[in-house]
Amino acid sequence: MPEKSIEEICSAVGAEVHVPGDLSRTADRAAVGDLLSFIMGGDSDGAVWVTIQTHLNVAAVAVLKDIPMIIIASGRQPAPDLAARCMKENISLVTSNLSVFDVCAALQSLGLTG
Repeated sequence: MPEKSIEEICSAVGAEVHVPGDLSRTADRAAVGDLLSFIMGGDSDGAVWVTIQTHLNVAAVAVLKDIPMIIIASGRQPAPDLAARCMKENISLVTSNLSVFDVCAALQSLGLTG
């Protein structure tokens, strides 16, 4: 699968960018889940992460799994400490008003796999 840029992904999900992160990074797949242990235990290394979780621990998992981008779905907003940690770690942090399902559909239409 061809890799997609952070900017392409943002456009596809109608993202509001809270932390731009490293815009040169790309992804070819996504991971979806709200249980941090599920993301930590799965094959999510380097994947875009779709979640509704908004707290600081999300950034810790993203660092652990080398996740370049976190998409918080369903119109939820990140906690300030999550945004600050993503800024420090150079992780793209965006929100989308789309449901988790619709974010995943948009990512699949870009060619990202799960």
